[in-house]
Amino acid sequence: MQFHSNMVLGTRIITSAIFVVIAIAGITFSLYLIYVANNVYMFFVAALFAVLSVVSGFFNIFTALMYYRSYFYDTHIKKITSQLKPVKRWPTIAVIMPVYNEDVRVVEKNLLRLKDLKYEKGKIKYYLGDDSTNPEMISELYRFCKKHGIVHVRRGTREGFKAGNVNNVLKISKEEYVAIFDYDEYVTDTNFLIDLIPYFNDKKLAYVQTEKSYIKGKTLFSDSIALFDAFFFKFIQQARALNNTAIFAGSCGIVKKSALDAVGGFPQYMIEDTFFSFESDMHGYNSIYVPKVYAIGKPLTTFTQLAKQQWRYNYGDTQFLRYFYKYKNPKRLTPLSNIDYVTHGFGLNYISLVLLLFTVVSVLIVFSAVPLTTITLQNLFNINANYIGVDLEIIGSFAFALSLVIPVVLTKLYFKSIKKGIMILMLNFALVVIRTKAALSALFTPPLKLDLGKIWSRYKNNNRNNLTAALASTRTEIALAAGLAGLAGLAFLNGNLTGSIWLFWYAALYSLATIFFYRYG
Repeated sequence: MQFHSNMVLGTRIITSAIFVVIAIAGITFSLYLIYVANNVYMFFVAALFAVLSVVSGFFNIFTALMYYRSYFYDTHIKKITSQLKPVKRWPTIAVIMPVYNEDVRVVEKNLLRLKDLKYEKGKIKYYLGDDSTNPEMISELYRFCKKHGIVHVRRGTREGFKAGNVNNVLKISKEEYVAIFDYDEYVTDTNFLIDLIPYFNDKKLAYVQTEKSYIKGKTLFSDSIALFDAFFFKFIQQARALNNTAIFAGSCGIVKKSALDAVGGFPQYMIEDTFFSFESDMHGYNSIYVPKVYAIGKPLTTFTQLAKQQWRYNYGDTQFLRYFYKYKNPKRLTPLSNIDYVTHGFGLNYISLVLLLFTVVSVLIVFSAVPLTTITLQNLFNINANYIGVDLEIIGSFAFALSLVIPVVLTKLYFKSIKKGIMILMLNFALVVIRTKAALSALFTPPLKLDLGKIWSRYKNNNRNNLTAALASTRTEIALAAGLAGLAGLAFLNGNLTGSIWLFWYAALYSLATIFFYRYG
């Protein structure tokens, strides 16, 4: 057992070290390129490459740190759990499920399962926060709730989205604690409440969040999507919890009602859970992450669902960045906590920014490089920079290859699948434009004027194998891919075979959005 533990730690140290070495090497090389640049064009390319290297280097180093630190969380949480004292008085709990035009059969099935939660009789009350707009759906849910002793709560607006829904329920709820489950989450361990309430012996504890997981899908596509969350909960969330910055993930967790009252309820933003986590931290509360699955959710099975999810996440993350930097005097945060929140806000923005920057740099590199047939070992390392374009093309190709290999290797190492690693890489390219548009919307659209219906209409009719819908949903991606293909053709005509292949490859990657919309709906 100890040998296995040492092996795991050793693997994490080596993997983390590789991330750090790659980051330092990239930054060092970019500084070398700036130093040897011998004209304005090459200086601009080198400077842009340096920006890319610094940004990606920062995230790679921080990722390495979080990945390494997450190894120690099991010991940390076991120590906390072993010191828990018996509960002298079981508090009252409100179990809330917010819904909005969801599948009624799934809602009813999962509500009934919530009724199986083990807890002291008379201390638990169930609420359905129903924001649905379909009259038949509303009537059926009302009848179901009345039959099974569940409080059916309606409101005439969608203001504040999920946060507004839950806050509306809390106006009538008198319970001391709040447990939240999404409509598609089926409880697999009915000890959820009796396991987690003892942690609240800590009077400053605002919430306990558990690991979220999903039913194994029937396709490589849906299983690969689930790994987005798996990486977060298995590595990032654990490392953040050591800094008291574990994110309340919106469901499969318990929140102290008095802590919610202290921060004014769930902040009514697109990702209310992140905002609430930050606010509770600012108000001096603690948080705990329990790496155990108590409920499993429904997997995403279409690219349309993923596009909407990622749009919402990136819009919310960008909102959070603006909120974070405007916050008055967050003095109680440690340097690591500050970095936790900044990197969380920049997370999806970072992925999109790096891929877009790499695309721009690649184009500039291709049209600055001399033909590879003229390269000799001597002129490759010529400090006079006559061949800096070639240096850039070679190092750019190498860095791009690493960007392909690293996620694939890590997915194989920890999730036992090379195919899923390749799928995740392709999905990140397919989502670049969607995430970028979400970030721009958050920067330039006032939240109260955000029309989600108009945004979602772009994706609502995407049936599988519907080429017309796929093309209509990816106009920007198609234009980007076509532009890159045209530049690749121009490079080929200029005799730069390597550069043309490179840009054609980028064109193919950006066209993946269309392919995914067509193939998976």
